[in-house]
Amino acid sequence: MDVDVRAINEKIEVESAFVDLLTNEMNKVIVGQKDMIERLLIGLLGNGHILLEGVPGLAKTLAINTLSKAVQGSFSRVQFTPDLLPADVVGTMIYNVKDNDFSIKKGPIFANFVLADEINRAPAKVQSALLEAMQERQITIGDETFKLDEPFLVMATQNPVEQEGTYPLPEAQVDRFMLKTVIDYPKLHDEQLIMRQSLHNSFGKVNPVISLEQIVKARESVNEVYMDEKIEKYILDIIFATRYPENYNLSKLKPLISFGSSPRGSIALAKAAKCYAFIKRRGYVIPEDVRAMAHDVLRHRIGITYEAEAENMSSIDIINAIINEVQVP
Repeated sequence: MDVDVRAINEKIEVESAFVDLLTNEMNKVIVGQKDMIERLLIGLLGNGHILLEGVPGLAKTLAINTLSKAVQGSFSRVQFTPDLLPADVVGTMIYNVKDNDFSIKKGPIFANFVLADEINRAPAKVQSALLEAMQERQITIGDETFKLDEPFLVMATQNPVEQEGTYPLPEAQVDRFMLKTVIDYPKLHDEQLIMRQSLHNSFGKVNPVISLEQIVKARESVNEVYMDEKIEKYILDIIFATRYPENYNLSKLKPLISFGSSPRGSIALAKAAKCYAFIKRRGYVIPEDVRAMAHDVLRHRIGITYEAEAENMSSIDIINAIINEVQVP
């Protein structure tokens, strides 16, 4: 098996070379948000979607727009508002008087990169219009079904600041996102740079550095990243500890968790760990990759009880407790 892993490792090292190119290109415009850029690439390579949470003004919209320019993809932005209708997202049938017939007008969802801005501002029926696209990669308008272009990445943003007129995303919908990333403020020296560049309008111009075909090819390479059975077992132990903490010396967590992660969580964690290894230009997954991705993959997949809220315990605290307890291979 050893030779095999070495061969995969050499192949991945060559094929992941574009990651640095892409990161450097995005860094021309996005200053200091290293984690956000990394998570976007993992979503792109893992064929998943990303939910970004952060206060306004942290370059969430700019990040996905920059990514779409760097990979020559089409980009569309949908501003979610309380009066938005599903047809505004997916498209609708329009009556054409001249031809005395209906024609289909496609909505903004037909793009490689779709930014669902402030997704929690629109009611459930609009949020669910997005779900068929996210899960099945297709859209149904009238009696016709359209396949969406590959790659297809939805990046939704939501505001953590408690405001009037938001509709929290139901658990089943949040579960469709591969990662939920919480973005923090930039560091002081980064913000100084952002301020200077904005005042002098001196942001670099983003050039296309990779094609959509290369992204689709890179996804196949990600699947080839070697994952040992011990690592698979480690991932499953982490997931099962969210469901049955008492089996992992974590009985104290039992009253704090209302529900654990679904199998979608174990698939997403395995996929994200492979993508993380790929980005780090490695052809095999190590426990560190799993630990690095566990928070973003699981923070929205663990339900916490009122008791946990009373004790000021968040899903992140629960994940930390599980990661510290579950045996590392």
